[in-house]
Amino acid sequence: MISITSGALESADLLVVPVMSGRVAACSDEFTPDLDAIETLLDAKDFTGKKGQTLFVSTPGGPTPEMLLVGLGEEVDAEGLRRAAGTVTRTCRRYETVATTLHHVDIDDAASAVALGSWLGAYAFNEYKSDPKPIALTSVVLVDDEDLDDQIDTSAAIARGVVLARDLINRPAWDKAPAVIAQVCEDLSDEIEVTVYDEDQIAEAGFGGLQAVNLGADNPARMVVMRYSPEGATRTVAFVGKGIVFDSGGLSIKPAAGMETMKTDMAGAAAVMGAMQAIADLALVVNVIGITPFTENMTGGSALRPGDVMRAYNGKTMEVLNTDAEGRLVLADGLALAVEDEPDLVVDIATLTGACKVALGPLVGGLIAKDDEAADLVLNAAESAGEAMWRLPFVEDYRSMVESDIADMKNIGGRWGGAITAAIILSEFVGDTPWVHLDIAGPGRADKTEHYVFKGGSGFGVRTLVSVAEALSEEPS
Repeated sequence: MISITSGALESADLLVVPVMSGRVAACSDEFTPDLDAIETLLDAKDFTGKKGQTLFVSTPGGPTPEMLLVGLGEEVDAEGLRRAAGTVTRTCRRYETVATTLHHVDIDDAASAVALGSWLGAYAFNEYKSDPKPIALTSVVLVDDEDLDDQIDTSAAIARGVVLARDLINRPAWDKAPAVIAQVCEDLSDEIEVTVYDEDQIAEAGFGGLQAVNLGADNPARMVVMRYSPEGATRTVAFVGKGIVFDSGGLSIKPAAGMETMKTDMAGAAAVMGAMQAIADLALVVNVIGITPFTENMTGGSALRPGDVMRAYNGKTMEVLNTDAEGRLVLADGLALAVEDEPDLVVDIATLTGACKVALGPLVGGLIAKDDEAADLVLNAAESAGEAMWRLPFVEDYRSMVESDIADMKNIGGRWGGAITAAIILSEFVGDTPWVHLDIAGPGRADKTEHYVFKGGSGFGVRTLVSVAEALSEEPS
């Protein structure tokens, strides 16, 4: 990642200055430009300070050779600053050192927002490019007399978690077989204890959902349990992430175009991994369990067939009528395992249903819970983190839609309310434990590059999970 520090403006190639609508400078320090002096240029370029506008201005004799004006609009919040900072680092890669006063906007934790947005905006995934486009940018300086190290360090830990998730999601499926990605889990942090179940241990433990989905794959499955247990922690949260490293749909096979993005079907597990690393780096005082079942969903000769019945870790059975609804099968095992520790809260996260993306679009995650207090905690955490979530209803009457003639339930509920019926199935594996389901089928993968988000794996969910852990670490037992 690029270097981000705070300090005096001594030498930089570019100075970034925030401007509100109406060409009102957003900060009043010595580096605020005289916008009236360049009114003619601003008029010619139609720069008004509207949100998202940028304008490069040559500044001979100024503190830097060039200045970049960044429009923030009528008002700005932390997410607006993150996006503005991401736009800056994404569009200023030809400059080696960039100085900025974006963090002088008068909101809480502005420096943290600018640092995080800057790091995420500088992201690129070039691992498989033989001649990647060169990037000159190496450092960003937050121009300030105050010590901003705490805010910058916090953002660095979160950014590393998001970058880890993005890299894993973007990696081709053949380079992240379950055993390979399980090893990544083992290497996350010295503060995290990791248990990996191999294929024999999966069968012996009774993880029937994971075992069923893996039947058609040559690469064996792995169930990974990560535990972060800091001294003094009295509360426990469990995160369960869907880890389908490639989803062909199984025998209910997807069309070719539908498989093009299916290396990203482990975005939920990647979010859990990134959050676990960040939580350990931040030394939060809360017990965290991260559970990530990993497998491919393939079409081999032994593949799971429509009509087969699998038995999950808690003994409940599910009739599989569509092998492309496989995420709920592996999550069933993960959730049943998570509640054994009697955590205060369980949160699962998965690119689970196209129905959720249809309902909420590509930018908003769906949240479903039976417990209002748990739902509010996670919604508030998501808002604080700057990740858009919307609560969908848990409709008890839809339970009849997943009833099976031969098993405890079916793995699909019909055409309507697919996101809700999927959550109803998952609820069968958490008992009375407070539980929140996050469906990130939309925002888990980005269709285009904008501000601090790049096309491909977004790392969505890492920040929310970290924020959930922060909220619980602050609560009394």
